[in-house]
Amino acid sequence: MFSPDLNARPSTLRLMIGCLAFTSSMLTHAQDTVSTEAVDLDAVIISAPKIGQDLLEAPLSATVATARELQARGVTSIKDAAFLAPNTLFTELSPRKLSNPRVRGIGASPFNPGVTTYYDGVPQFNGNSSSLELVDVEQIDIVRGPLGALFGRNTAGGLVNVTSKRPSLNGWHGGYESTFGNYNLFDNRGSITGPLIEDQLGFSLAGGYRERDGYTNAVVSGTDIDNRSAYFGKAQFLWTPSEELEVRLIVTGETANDGDYALSLIPGLTAAPRTVARSFVGYTERDVISPTLQVVYHADTFDFTSTTGFVHWSTTDFIDGDYSAAVFPFGLVLTRQNVESMQQWSQEFRVSNPEGELVTITDEISMSWQAGVFLFLNNYDQTTSTTGVFVFPNVGNAAFRDQGIGIFAATTISFWEKLDLGLGLRWDYEDKHASGNFQPGGFAPVPATNLGADSNFSHISPTVSLSWHFTPSILAYAQFSGGYKAGGFNQEPPVAAALAYGKERSWNYEAGIKGRVLEDRLSFRAAVFHTDWRNLQLNSPFPVGVGFPGSFFIANAGNASATGFELDFNYEASSHLDFFGGFSMQNTQFLSGATDNGLNVAGNDIPYSPDYTLNLGTQVSFEIGGGAEIYGRLEFQFLGDYEFDPSNRAGQDEIVLANFRLGVRRGAYYVEGFVNNAFDQDYIGVAFPTPAGFLGENAAPATFGLRVGATF
Repeated sequence: MFSPDLNARPSTLRLMIGCLAFTSSMLTHAQDTVSTEAVDLDAVIISAPKIGQDLLEAPLSATVATARELQARGVTSIKDAAFLAPNTLFTELSPRKLSNPRVRGIGASPFNPGVTTYYDGVPQFNGNSSSLELVDVEQIDIVRGPLGALFGRNTAGGLVNVTSKRPSLNGWHGGYESTFGNYNLFDNRGSITGPLIEDQLGFSLAGGYRERDGYTNAVVSGTDIDNRSAYFGKAQFLWTPSEELEVRLIVTGETANDGDYALSLIPGLTAAPRTVARSFVGYTERDVISPTLQVVYHADTFDFTSTTGFVHWSTTDFIDGDYSAAVFPFGLVLTRQNVESMQQWSQEFRVSNPEGELVTITDEISMSWQAGVFLFLNNYDQTTSTTGVFVFPNVGNAAFRDQGIGIFAATTISFWEKLDLGLGLRWDYEDKHASGNFQPGGFAPVPATNLGADSNFSHISPTVSLSWHFTPSILAYAQFSGGYKAGGFNQEPPVAAALAYGKERSWNYEAGIKGRVLEDRLSFRAAVFHTDWRNLQLNSPFPVGVGFPGSFFIANAGNASATGFELDFNYEASSHLDFFGGFSMQNTQFLSGATDNGLNVAGNDIPYSPDYTLNLGTQVSFEIGGGAEIYGRLEFQFLGDYEFDPSNRAGQDEIVLANFRLGVRRGAYYVEGFVNNAFDQDYIGVAFPTPAGFLGENAAPATFGLRVGATF
C-alpha cells in the first residue's frame, strides 16, 4: 500500500505540535478575554426537499453547513463543504467534471451515482453536473443513509442538497470579494439582491470568475497540466403576489476550461510528486445551464409544491490517451477525444400538510404527511475516439434515453408529544434505451459492440422510524430504510456481455441519539448503522488487454456490507468562541461470491471507504476597538486507510490535513489570510489499476492566499 513518507518530514510533525500549542494558548486567552454569556445555538433546519426538519429532530444522520459557516470557511465547492462530514469522502480528479461523493462506502460511476446532488430541489443524475462553483448559497446538507422512500433512485448512500439564498423582498443587499493566492489563484465574485416591487417581486444576481495555474508539471513540455478557470453565475426572481402563492425562478450557469488529467503511475508520483511525463498536454471543457421553476401554494388544508428543473451540460475532453510515455512500451503517442452532452428534464408535484400545522387526530395524537409524483426524462449522447501508433483505435458513439416516474407518500404520527412513528413508501419505474456502437480498441482487435438495447426497472423503497423525545431537546431514534440504484447500460462496454448491468439494492439499519445540552451551548449527533447491499454496482476498469487506461464500465460485483459509528458536535462557549468536530468509524466488506472483473474479492474492503475519520476545529474572535475584531479558524482532518480498488492491491495510508484562517473585520469590510493543507501533505487522492500498474493523481498541495471583501 502506498503511503507518504512522514518520517522523512519531521518538520511537519513539529509544525503540527507548534500549531496545537498555539491553538491551546489562543483559546486560553480567548476564554479570559471574551464574553462568557451563554449563546443558544440556532435551530438548523435541513433544507433538503421533503425533509424540512430541525437537524436535531430528524430521525437520520446529517451534516449541515449554513451560509455563515460557508462564508467563515471560504467554501467554493461541495468537496470543501464536506471536509467536516463524518464517513464522507469526495474523490475528485483535476478536471472538475469528475467529482464523486462517497458516503458510508457507497459510490459509483458519474453515469450512475450512488449519492445524488440536488440543486434547489433538482437532482443531478450524472456526476458531470454535480460539482459547480458555489455562489449565493444558503445551505448545504449532506444526508447519510438510503433515502429511497422520499427521493427514489440513486440515493442509496444519501444525498447532497444545495439550497440557494432567497432574493430579498425588502431592502437591497449584496457583497463582493476577491481572493488571491499561490499558483496564481485569482477569484472575483459578487452578488446583489433587492425588491423590484416592494414585498412582491424580488431579484438577485450573483456570479464571478475563478482561475489558477496547475499543480502538476509536465516535464516534456515544461508547462503545468491541470490548470482551472471558470465563469459562473446565478440569477433569480421571487414573486409573491399574495400570502398564498409564491413563484421562484432560478437560473444557474457555468463555463469551465480546465487542463488535462494529472494522472501518472504511482511510483512516479511518489518519487516526484506533481510531476508527469507527457507526450501531449490536452484540455477539458464543460458548459452547464440549469433553469429551475418553483411554485408553492398555501391552501387552508394543504401546501402544494411544484418543482420543474431542466439541466443541460456538455463536455469536451481532448487529452493524452495513455497518461504517460511510460504506460505503454515504445513511448506510444495516444490521444483521446471524448464529447458528451445531456439534457435532463424533471417535474415534481407534492402536497403536504400546511407548513407548521400538524393534523390533529386526538388530543394526544397528531400527524404530518406528504405525497407526490416525480417525472423525469434524460437524453445522453457521447462520441469517443482514441487513436495512436501501432494500436487499434478506440471509437464509439452512444445515445441513451431514460424516462421514469416515481410515486411517494410519507407520514409521521406523533403520540403524547413523546413518540414519533415515521412511515414512508415510494414506487419507481423507469424505461431505458441504448443505441450506437463501441469499438474498444487496444493492441489486439476486439469485436465492436452494438449498443442497441431496451430495458425497464421498477422498485419499491420503504422506510420506518421510531423516535423518542426524552426531553424537548434530546431525541433517540431507530430507523430502517431502503435504497436502490437502477440498472442500465454502459456507454463504453469492453465486451458485448458487459453492455447491461442490473439494479443495486440496499437496506440500512440505524439508531442514534441527538440533542442540545449545557443550556443549549452544545449540540451533538451520534449514530450507529449497518448497511447490506445486493448486486453492488462497481465502476471497474477495462480488463487487461482491452481498451486503454482510464476506460471504465459499470458491473454488478455481488453483495457487500458496511457497519459503522458517527459522532459530530458543535459547542458555542460564547458569542466569540466555537468548537466543532466529529468522529466516525466504519468497516466495509465484500461478502461471499463478490467478484470484480472475474476476480474473487470476498472479504476485501470496498474502495475509498476510510476506516475512520476525525475532524476537530475551532473559531475564535477578539474585539480590538473601533468596531473592529480579529478572528481565526483552525480545522484538522484525519483520514484513515482506504483502498483504491476492490482487489485491495494498493491504497492510501492515513492522511492529516489542516486549514488555517486569520482575519480582521470592521463593519462591512474584512480581510483575511488562509492556508489549506497547511502541512503540505503529499498523498494520492484517487487511483485505478492498469496493465502497467496503478495510475493516480496527487491531491492538492499546500495553498495560501488573501481574501478581501465587503457586504452591504
